[in-house]
Parts: sequence; C-alpha cells; structure tokens
Amino acid sequence: MNEFFVQLTGFLESVLFFDIFFGLVDGAKVPFVVALLIFGGIYLTIKFNFINLKMFAHSYKIIMGKYKTKDDVGIIEPRQSLTTAISATVGLGNIAGVAIAISIGGPGATFWMIVAGFLGMTLKFTEVTLSLKYREFLPDGTIIGGAMGYLSKGLAEKGFPKVGKALAVMFAIFLIGGAIGGGNTFQVSQALGAVSNEIGFFKEYPWVFGITVAILTGFVIIGGVKRIAQTTEKIVPLMVGVYMLASVFVLIVNIDKLPFAIKDIFIGAFAPIAVAGGMIGVVVQGFQRAVFSSEAGLGSAPIAHSTAKVKYPIRQGMVALYEPFIDTIIVCTMTALVIITTNVCDPNGSFCTLMTAKNGSGLTAEAFRTVIWWFPAVLSFSIFMFAFSTLIGWSYYGEIAWVYLFGTKSVMVYKVIFLAFIVIATIVNTGTMVDFASILFLAMAIPNIFGLLVMSTDVKNMLNEYLAKLKSGELDREVIK
Repeated sequence: MNEFFVQLTGFLESVLFFDIFFGLVDGAKVPFVVALLIFGGIYLTIKFNFINLKMFAHSYKIIMGKYKTKDDVGIIEPRQSLTTAISATVGLGNIAGVAIAISIGGPGATFWMIVAGFLGMTLKFTEVTLSLKYREFLPDGTIIGGAMGYLSKGLAEKGFPKVGKALAVMFAIFLIGGAIGGGNTFQVSQALGAVSNEIGFFKEYPWVFGITVAILTGFVIIGGVKRIAQTTEKIVPLMVGVYMLASVFVLIVNIDKLPFAIKDIFIGAFAPIAVAGGMIGVVVQGFQRAVFSSEAGLGSAPIAHSTAKVKYPIRQGMVALYEPFIDTIIVCTMTALVIITTNVCDPNGSFCTLMTAKNGSGLTAEAFRTVIWWFPAVLSFSIFMFAFSTLIGWSYYGEIAWVYLFGTKSVMVYKVIFLAFIVIATIVNTGTMVDFASILFLAMAIPNIFGLLVMSTDVKNMLNEYLAKLKSGELDREVIK
C-alpha cells in the first residue's frame, strides 16, 4: 500500500509540477500549477480593474458590520466567516514556509510572496463570490458551498453539466485527502515536534498529545460551523496579535538593519545572487510558498465564506479580499523581515544545518531567539495554536466535501476518521501520506482556476451591478438602522 501511494504521488507530482519551459531555460523551472495560479491572478485582477485596491475600504466597512440588511441569508456573520477561513490559512506556512522560501530563494522571495498575496486577493474575491452565488441550503441547515457548487452548477449553466459534475467530484476527493493529510496529520506532527521541544513529557508519550488535541478538536467540530466560527473568532486575533507584537519588537531592536533588509528584498527580487533559476527561481519560490500559506486559488476557503449572512454574493467576496492581505502581505512579510534582519539565513552561519534540513520552524524560532531569548517557548505555543486553528478550519472543509459526495447522514463517520488521524499522526510515520496529501492540496487549483476563468464574466457583471447600486446610494438605504 505504501509503495502504491509513493508511485501515485510521483505521477501526480509529474503532472502538477512539469516545467512549462520543458527545460529549455537553463536553471529555471516553472511548475505548471504555479504558472496557472499566476496567470489566473493576473488575468482576474486586470479584468476586475484592480478590485483588490479599489474596494479595500468598502470591504472593511462590510467586515465591521455596516451593511447588514433584513434580507441577509446565512448562518454566521461575514466577519466570523473571515476568521474561520483565516484560521485555516494562518499557520505553519507563515512560520516555516517563509523561512524555507528565503533560505532557498533568498530575500527576494519575500517580494514575490507579497505580489502573490496581492494577486491572491482577487482570486479569493472571485472564488468566494461564486461560492455564495451557487451555495446550496440543505433541509438540516447545512450549507454546501465552495468549488463543488460553482463547478457543478456554474458549468451546467454554461452548457457543460457532465464536465462540471466530474470536476466537482474530483475537487471534493482532492479536498478530503488534503484535509486529512495537509490540514490534519502534517499540522499535528509539526505541532508535536515544536511542543515536545519545550515539554519533554510529550517526547516520551506522544500519543497523549494526540489524544488531547483530538478531544479539543472534537469538542469544537462536533458542535458544527457555529461553534467553529465562535472559536476561531477568539483564537485568530489573539494568535496573530501575539505573533505580530513579537515581530514588531524584533524589528524595533534591529531597526538599523531594516533599511538594508528592504534593499536586499528588492535587489534579490530582480537580481538574485547564486539562486537556482535566477529571477524565475525566486518568483517560483515566492509564489509557491504564498499559495501554501494563503490557499488563494485552491477553492478551499470559499467553503467557510459560504455560510456568511449576506444579501449579495459580491459582498462576501469583498470580505475575502482581506484574507490573503492579512495572511500573506502582513504576517508573511513580518516573518520575512524578522528572518532577514536577524541574518539567520546566512548560508555560512551557525544555522546552516537548519537550512540544509529545511527546518523552517527552527529557523524562525532562532531568529526570534536572537532578540527575545525566551520567545521560542512562546512560539512553540503559537505553533500549536496555529496548527489547532488550521485543524478545525480544514475539518470543516473536508466535512462539506464529504457531505457533497456522501450526504449528511454519514457526516459523523468523517468526523471520527478525522479525529482518529490526529492520534495516528503522533504514533506512526505519516510522511508518505502527507506528501500525497500535499499533492492533492495543490491539485485542487486545476479544476478551481478553470472554473474561475470560465465564469469570470458572470462575476464581472455581478460586480458592475453592485457598484452601480453602491454609487446610487441604494445599498446605504437597505442598511438596518
């Protein structure tokens, strides 16, 4: 069985990551899935006239609750949908992924992560808008949204019902695999490694950690999306706040190095030194890590947003703009600046072994340790909280995919399986499964980006209609006073 997964992973990797230049550009390799996400982000950003900039202020007003109407339909508030989605994205990608990107691609990878986050804002806007437009309300109150809905229904409207259904089923299968692997076992194993460094008991009895996390997760996810939203609404601001305060403190201490760090980022983005693939290699590293961090274009986050109480699908799409902004442009950039100003990614430095082993969490921890000697202990707790929030967010994504494939009656089976894998991740080597799940994670982008491009004109028409109502003052007249 293990050999089967290894071979299947190799096959999928060869499809997703084949070089679009076919090796013709010396030293440069652009994986197909990365190129697809870059193209989708640029195309949609231009088509929607840079909505990620133009509607930023209006989006904030929606998040703060200004545009509530009596016709809003959904389960939770737009802000809670946002924090639920952020809980699944803000995690180890912001801590470990950034360090790995810089250690491989140099400081310039930071610039391209920011660009990816900027383009990701438009991708999130598009996929969340479509998710709200095609969401389905089941009799038991469950709302099915996400790529499954707009791929099956949206493409059916375009005259391709069989293609849409096939892509939706494919996406749902990829999503369940990604949820159990990347959103579960990977997060648990990484959190265990970080926590056991500070609490030796868990090194001897890792299964205790697994059972504890499974109980905490079960308490949240068995309570449904409302409890998930209530939990993430409290956890996300706290964990991001602590991490950001520590980052700001490190940058203040190293304020004299900050201008040089910013200079290195810009120079490294366009004129990298000794990086495989040159500038193209740096671009790929930046975009690839940003995708793992924000999930923009993968079609997973729209599931969380689909439960939002809104009248207009476009409105929640605008709320989703903030997700890549917070996750990638703010949190990832702060991590990058901490790492660069503390110089822990010096290839000739004392942390060279961490770079060689691609121990991103370790590199980030050492960066903070250079200024705050005790912060790695806090960071270990932060990693646990990031992993926990990602667990509960992805548990919900996988649940909705399960409901789409098998119905609501068997949903408890999925939850039990999900919780069981939390414990399994602490007692057996799940490396092969995590590798397989990571491939499925990125594979979601293929059917999703295809759907976004095909239905982009529909989103454009909805956007124009919404903007016309906003300009005329109609939207303000609808607001509950």
